[in-house]
Amino acid sequence: MDYLGAHLAFKSRWRKTDEELCRHSMSFVLHKAIRSDFFESYLYLLERLPLVKLYALTSEVIEGEIQFYFRARNFYRDVPATEGAMMGDFSDLSNIDIESSRKFLRKFVGGPGKAATNFALDCGSGIGRVSKHVLLPVFDNIELVDMMEPFLEQAQNYLEQEGERVETLYCYSLQEFTPAVGKYDVIWIQWVSGHLTDKDLLEFLLRCRNGLKENGVIILKDNVVKQGCSLDPVDSCVIRGIHILRNIIERSGMTILAEERQTGFPELCVPIWMIAIQ
Repeated sequence: MDYLGAHLAFKSRWRKTDEELCRHSMSFVLHKAIRSDFFESYLYLLERLPLVKLYALTSEVIEGEIQFYFRARNFYRDVPATEGAMMGDFSDLSNIDIESSRKFLRKFVGGPGKAATNFALDCGSGIGRVSKHVLLPVFDNIELVDMMEPFLEQAQNYLEQEGERVETLYCYSLQEFTPAVGKYDVIWIQWVSGHLTDKDLLEFLLRCRNGLKENGVIILKDNVVKQGCSLDPVDSCVIRGIHILRNIIERSGMTILAEERQTGFPELCVPIWMIAIQ
């Protein structure tokens, strides 16, 4: 009787679908729906989750939004707008994270052939932890984008006087956000790429490429599994292997300038990588 559930799921999308067609084509339709959004991660996700369950966790539409994004938004509604909450259960590692980010950033800004230090964009900014400690000490002006309005409201207090150099706060999900063309020297994307499907991550990187100035750089920092990928159904986050991230970046037509693994974190933590893209 599973085919009946598939029939109902696709009724609004496939007008000519009937019970007989759905009975014989359910697997094909579900495969196609998931793969279109997770083309690099798809087979790895399928190894861990049954097809129907994977579809429900990723591609099923709820209130006009695919469940992958719907669940993430619901999760973050319960996350307090504090610096500790931005680090999850690892707030004591914030300084280590910040210092590594600063060192990595310095390799790509402020010199001949490098990015200038006029304008940076903090993507998935939360309350602005990275902006405050990594970007504002380097750049004249910054902008923040996050899908949660309470985080952005708190950012105005959290950044204190330095917040005067924040030109704009954008309340958007990254799959819906388009950076201004040719505006940014650095676009920083930390711990948020996993909240985008493969398809939307690729399209977002393409939009970010258009948002860079001459010699501008995108820096992506995120959790990376050792092999394949995994899906956390609680917060709707895909943790990809480094080879999957590389493939998505290559599809964007950009080049990886450097990769560096975050050091100083406990072994129990998922590995974290920083990738500079141009």
